[in-house]
Amino acid sequence: GFMLYHSHARLAIGIPGIILLFLGGVIAWSLFEYFIHRFVFHYIAESERAMRTVYVIHGNHHEYPRDRERLFMPPVPSLLIASTLFSISYAVAWLLGVPGNAFAFFPGFLLGYLMYGSMHYAIHAWNPPFKWMKPLWRNHHLHHYKNDERGFGVSSTLWDHIFGTMFDLKKEKEDKIKPVFGEEMGKKQHNAGKLMARERIEKLLDIDSFFEINEFAKHRCTNFDMENKNLPAD
Repeated sequence: GFMLYHSHARLAIGIPGIILLFLGGVIAWSLFEYFIHRFVFHYIAESERAMRTVYVIHGNHHEYPRDRERLFMPPVPSLLIASTLFSISYAVAWLLGVPGNAFAFFPGFLLGYLMYGSMHYAIHAWNPPFKWMKPLWRNHHLHHYKNDERGFGVSSTLWDHIFGTMFDLKKEKEDKIKPVFGEEMGKKQHNAGKLMARERIEKLLDIDSFFEINEFAKHRCTNFDMENKNLPAD
């Protein structure tokens, strides 16, 4: 808030200019988020020290994606990085001859980071609160559980679409209950106060972290008249 006030009251930047710079900062963060996730966090290290560094920065999160203590960067490193990034943005603005613009630009950049951190926590901690947000959840979970060379956007899928790293969510099999047993058996389970097998799995795991194989395989059991019973996905 102080930086925005300083931009207008002390540096005489007009309100429209502040809004444009602020929004530019938000967009700049989303691009920064994409590139740092793709090329720094997923850097293919060769030396042991570099591999250890990449693991500490991001690899441990991929190993323990549901550990909520690894979803937000600790305060001290966050402040150090924020100070460094503000210094860089001020230096760039100074080179362009408009150093004061950094005071309106950086709050938007910082808001973008806070949105990213909040979204990242929410994606791993909760189910999507709205249906229209589900593609964002799925894109990130597929990045974790299926292919970490795609789906680098966390707070937005904009840059994944632009740079061709977005998952084709229409083709990706969704981790949802399939009516292979029929509605009748589902109602029978629910009336008995029970959940179907996939419903129990859904309660335990993240969206798209469970991928079923051979779902249409048939059993070969001949005991108890089983050869006359077809139980899909049993």
